[in-house]
Amino acid sequence: MTSAGAPERSGTTRGGGTLYRGDLGMWSWVAHRITGVLTFFFLFTHVLDTALVRVSPNAYDAVIETYKNPIVNLFEVGLVGAVLYHALNGIRVMLVDFWEKGAKYQRAMLWTVLGVWIAVMIPGAYFMLVRTISELVGGH
Repeated sequence: MTSAGAPERSGTTRGGGTLYRGDLGMWSWVAHRITGVLTFFFLFTHVLDTALVRVSPNAYDAVIETYKNPIVNLFEVGLVGAVLYHALNGIRVMLVDFWEKGAKYQRAMLWTVLGVWIAVMIPGAYFMLVRTISELVGGH
């Protein structure tokens, strides 16, 4: 027992040299924050490159042309995955916070979020990448 009367948790203190590895809920929390930050930076970049059209339409066209390559296409798939996960997990977080049974079902809801994410991302990634892959292997 600690001085406050709460039981000590083994393996969770930093001072004792152990590392808290977390569970699925902790990793969903980390992924939620990372996807939120990535989405913010995409939106910031998008606003900047779109603002170029008012400054110099030629510069805007040049920037947009640089986006038409396979690497950017992979980033777009990553962006869709990040936004989709962030949105689905955000709904789960709201349910945990505002639904009286949310905490009880939070793990099941997380697995549901991951299942829906996979079910949407597999066909989504396919359709997003099919043009790029066909161009890389010499298709039309």
